[in-house]
Amino acid sequence: MQKKLILKINGMSCTACARSIERNIKKIDGIYEANVNFATETLSVSFENKKINYETINNSVIKTGFSIVKDKENIDALKMAKYKSDKIKLIISMIFSIPLFYISMAPMIPFIKLPYPNILSHSEHPLNFALTALILCIPVMLSGYKFYTVGFSSLFRKNPNMDSLIAIGTTSAFIYSVYSTFLIAKGNVSSVHNIYFESTAVIIALVQFGKYLESKSKSKAGEAIKKLIELSPKTARIIRDSNEIEVPINEIILNDIVVVRPGEKIPIDGEIIEGFSSIDEAMITGESIPVDKKVGDKVIGASINKLGSFKFKVTSIGENTMLSQIIKLVEDAQGSKAPIAHIADVVSSYFVPVVIVIAITSSLAWAISGSGITFALTVFVSILVIACPCALGLATPTAIMVATGKGAKLGILFKNAQALEHAKKTSVVMFDKTGTLTEGYPFVTDIISSDENHTLQIAASAENTSEHPLGEAIVRMAKEKNIEMLKVVDFYSMTGFGVECVINAKKVLLGNKKLMETNNIDTAMFVSESDRLSRQGKTSIYVSENNKLIGIIACSDKIKHDAIETIKSIHKLGIKTAMITGDNKKTANYVAKEIGIDMVFSEVLPEDKSNEVKKLQSEGFVVAMVGDGINDAPALTQANIGIAIGNGTDITIESADIVLVKSNTHDVVTAIELSRATIRNIKQNLFWAFCYNTLGIPIAAGVLHLFRHEILLSSFGDALASIMGSSLLLNPMFAALAMSLSSISVVSNSLRLNLFKASR
Repeated sequence: MQKKLILKINGMSCTACARSIERNIKKIDGIYEANVNFATETLSVSFENKKINYETINNSVIKTGFSIVKDKENIDALKMAKYKSDKIKLIISMIFSIPLFYISMAPMIPFIKLPYPNILSHSEHPLNFALTALILCIPVMLSGYKFYTVGFSSLFRKNPNMDSLIAIGTTSAFIYSVYSTFLIAKGNVSSVHNIYFESTAVIIALVQFGKYLESKSKSKAGEAIKKLIELSPKTARIIRDSNEIEVPINEIILNDIVVVRPGEKIPIDGEIIEGFSSIDEAMITGESIPVDKKVGDKVIGASINKLGSFKFKVTSIGENTMLSQIIKLVEDAQGSKAPIAHIADVVSSYFVPVVIVIAITSSLAWAISGSGITFALTVFVSILVIACPCALGLATPTAIMVATGKGAKLGILFKNAQALEHAKKTSVVMFDKTGTLTEGYPFVTDIISSDENHTLQIAASAENTSEHPLGEAIVRMAKEKNIEMLKVVDFYSMTGFGVECVINAKKVLLGNKKLMETNNIDTAMFVSESDRLSRQGKTSIYVSENNKLIGIIACSDKIKHDAIETIKSIHKLGIKTAMITGDNKKTANYVAKEIGIDMVFSEVLPEDKSNEVKKLQSEGFVVAMVGDGINDAPALTQANIGIAIGNGTDITIESADIVLVKSNTHDVVTAIELSRATIRNIKQNLFWAFCYNTLGIPIAAGVLHLFRHEILLSSFGDALASIMGSSLLLNPMFAALAMSLSSISVVSNSLRLNLFKASR
């Protein structure tokens, strides 16, 4: 019998760790499938139940160097502990690496004489300088001990990662620097030029900064799920044994009778059995207009009761409620999202073994040839130093740091590196309609009447105390036009129809066409106008006075001023657009046509939005989903890239990869353009990261020394000898310089992203 488990893994630092766990588990007889998601830190494993149990899998994970977290609540505690630990390590590394960098580099800066203690002078007191640098370097290395424990263990397991590169590079630089310090103490003062303690410390400090940012992000993981859970009330009033009592939500059972009063949240899903009301379901459906509910209608947990009191029978509990299903969709989408491809990790898996083989082979070859141990050691260290992964480690994080900083200045918050990667690949942008492409609440768009001001005055007076969004829209327009409100008497609200009242001793009816027909009021004179408004997806409100129709007021959600320009800009990028909404097909098609949308998904239930995203993904599209409501959360997490409007709900913002702080839809275009510029920049950085180092490896290995006689006789031989010496052997100092130049190139190139300008 096949069984499947989804387990939380603790201790992974990169995708190479995930590959290592997968490979070891797949070796176990009886395992059908094993997949480790580094982004969500989960292991999904299918196995033969009779052959394997939990302990077998747990032991395999432990042997690989990691652990399974059993207690779900403990996961958040572990993430927070790691975040705090990384913060402390970063502070320690910065405290010691900054002064170390200063005392090492300040004397070498040309044209500027920086304050410098003579007692640490490289030329006059080389031993003082070397010992001080050693003392400052050791605490930084201790703060980054994880790089060595993880890096070397990964190397020994034949699965090198970025930590392996850091461990090898900094260890070789440190050991050679200690050796040079020993030579200085013995009287060889020229060895002061072979001190690389600052390189070791700065590399560790910079990578610590990246680890700190990563753990800070992970410490907040799961906030979307927590906020969804917090939506539901903790208690409910139910009727048992003819008594109304208050009980915790988890004690509610099927068919319990729940009492809901005006302004309260509905605690759980059910069906109305007594009373009626208008219910705001925007938190679940995303639609702004409250829905009138009567006996027999369904109600959704976490929605808000606006007006009347009612009783309902519980029809769903626990995992079967709509809110629970949305939570599950978010969790499933988070778990299924593939992690970002760490280019540096993939490259390092090939780069490290090659560099080590070259270093060992070259040094042994020179030792055997009779060049001496010192010569061989110089070659070995030079190769490792020039291949030190400082630039490689900086290539991606520096570009991402600059890009995210630039994005923040533009009002675009990238929440993770995946956002930058996937945004570039976007082939279709799917927008939620309400609140994203439209304002999210109704406006008066048309007044069809022979006397528009009088019709508006009557309607606004009748709706002056209304909390209904359509009524509020009418009152808002009347106030904008400074229209005086009239006294209303005998006011009566009819759920599903409208309102009735008396104004200036005249009977006034305000509502839908059904209300007019029920009161035998002729609507023939406005048939053609009503049909036109209906085709445009607008809601018509009929106004009658003394049983005579005096006009129609049309309301609809207004298209945002920047929506049309946004869609045009997205098309210019070669990307298709789609719109998804719970609205009827007629309204959706009209809005889509006005804006210029390519694909329309209408009458979509909240729980089905993520399915529509899946369908597009199955057709080969890379989907960016833009939304602002809770109902968008599953779709945002299912999409390759989720983009939340800044004025949306907390859950939407937590579920998204990108947040548009200014709630400007055109920032979607800017985010994609910035993503493309960043990925292009990262690729350039990776080139520069290897350019100096890779070209320098053959020189460090002694290729020029091998042909030194021929080279010295050439036209450029004297110039080359003046730099490298007559042996034409790359000194570790020049290897470190090449390493530094590659880092400078990478950082300088990354800083160019500050010049990025959004198109408009």
